[in-house]
Amino acid sequence: MQIAIDTSTDIASLALVQGCEIISELTWRCGQNHTVELFPSLDFLLKKSGRDTKSVDGIFVAMGPGSFNGLRVGVSTAKGLAFSLGIPIIGISTLESMAYQHSITGLPVCAVLNAGREEIAVAIYQNKPRKGWSQLAAEHLTTVNALTREVKEKTVFCGEYNPATALQLKKLFKSKAILPTPANRLRRSAYIAELGHKRFEVGDFDNPSTLQPLYLRRPPITERKKA
Repeated sequence: MQIAIDTSTDIASLALVQGCEIISELTWRCGQNHTVELFPSLDFLLKKSGRDTKSVDGIFVAMGPGSFNGLRVGVSTAKGLAFSLGIPIIGISTLESMAYQHSITGLPVCAVLNAGREEIAVAIYQNKPRKGWSQLAAEHLTTVNALTREVKEKTVFCGEYNPATALQLKKLFKSKAILPTPANRLRRSAYIAELGHKRFEVGDFDNPSTLQPLYLRRPPITERKKA
């Protein structure tokens, strides 16, 4: 059994999976309470499923981008479990997991996260007939206006963005923008698990000692204030 952990934003998600099958999954709005809610929620899932950590043989974790505190808690927890249980760990891009749930469309999928300062974090993926699932644009910070220089064809815009960003996307991209409903944009750890399982099967593990969250911007506490 494997555990998938995603604490990238105020929405947290956990899943217990066996191969490609979901045993149980929990997604909830935790705000900034990742530290106090993550372990009790994992304990709840394990007890609900009649399992314990002795049966866990792998950890999949969302690496970001996302909130500094959320990612720190999720990655630290995953690394702690990997070390204590002596099992492999695999980090998955948060943006890739959001895009992956729309891979069946065959269209380019642009995953979007609000990043503050009028910026958005994005990455673009597509499931092509011969190449399969691949990344077209790596994770980066941009603005909705600047995104018009990158996106030229009909594209699915998924992820966590506010109504103002949704309106901008509709206005700028018009019929080229496909915006899933909020329910279809909900981030779920089951997709972290699906992507992680592909690497798990071939032994493509990460080093728990060096694995670090993906931050596209330095934490505010590390940034020098202007004189």
